[in-house]
Amino acid sequence: MTVLLGIAGALRVASTNRMLIREAARVFAPDRFVEADLELPLYDADLEARGIPAAVQLLADQIAAADAVVISTPEYNKALSGVLKNALDWVSRTEGAPWRDKPVAIMSAADGRGGGDRAQFSLRLCLVPFRPLVLPGPEVMVADSSRQFDGEGRLVAESYQKVLADLMAELRKAV
Repeated sequence: MTVLLGIAGALRVASTNRMLIREAARVFAPDRFVEADLELPLYDADLEARGIPAAVQLLADQIAAADAVVISTPEYNKALSGVLKNALDWVSRTEGAPWRDKPVAIMSAADGRGGGDRAQFSLRLCLVPFRPLVLPGPEVMVADSSRQFDGEGRLVAESYQKVLADLMAELRKAV
């Protein structure tokens, strides 16, 4: 049974990054798709001293249990979102190195013309210490993202559909 974990770096319910991880899951067609919840407290060493919050431990456990992870991040001020960075910081404080050797596909959706290219670059840098198997590509960067999904959350442009299918094929091979 193949388990795919989807992590959207945005909290908004109608986020195009949330739509993108759901599209990735549809294309990947896992036996089970789990969507992570990043509504976590801000990292605080005093809070950590009282114990890892349950929501953080759940996320770390989901990462560890998944066969593969797909992450989609918006671009906030030329980098990954604070929500996603906070989640990465928290998970780094858990036991067991859940990211180690985990196949990970990254993608982005942003309203800008770059489609989140700088967010992906910063996300790759943030993942390095955890030693996952981050796929080198193909790069999925959905530009002008608020216009790229239909009413059912499906990508409309064939060019984006193709590159997403190629990335999910690579992720499936890595599993």
